Amino acid sequence: MAKKTKKKKKFSRNLFRLLLIIVAYFGWYYTRTLEGMLITLGVFILSFLMIKIWWKMRRVLQLRKAGIKQIDEMTGEEFEEYLGMLFKKRGFKVRYTKTSGDYGADLILEDRENTIAVQAKRYSGTVGVKAVQEVIGALKMYDATEAWVVTNSYFTKQAQKLAESNDVYLIDRDELIEIILDSK
Repeated sequence: MAKKTKKKKKFSRNLFRLLLIIVAYFGWYYTRTLEGMLITLGVFILSFLMIKIWWKMRRVLQLRKAGIKQIDEMTGEEFEEYLGMLFKKRGFKVRYTKTSGDYGADLILEDRENTIAVQAKRYSGTVGVKAVQEVIGALKMYDATEAWVVTNSYFTKQAQKLAESNDVYLIDRDELIEIILDSK
């Protein structure tokens, strides 16, 4: 997954560079001045940034409006991003961990007193013991005071029992819906 993301970013950067060269060429071709070329590049970059900001804001608004049905259709990364926005709304400082090699936590939440390691599981089936074990491992890695597992589904009895004996807070579908409704 990480290799695909790196290749995609590299491709995007190279495509942007190629576009800059093409725009600079057209600026030079039509004005035959360095000033005309620079103005054309400036207008292009400004337009590009405005479109990028608009696209990002559009995405943020879509995530804010999302309900449980939209969450069920999200990818794991989108679910993590959604949870981050949800917890920011509730006053937490949110840090995202790496996609792979995250030591069992997808989000790190911080408030004045606590650091919370959060394992996000967007599943169609029930969430088992493995998710609880992963977030327990993340406690020491991130110097967290609490561990949470959040899902759009429900937990198995074994996961609930392990979480209870290790003070891991479980947020299942019903509680997630309550949090979403409280945030709107």
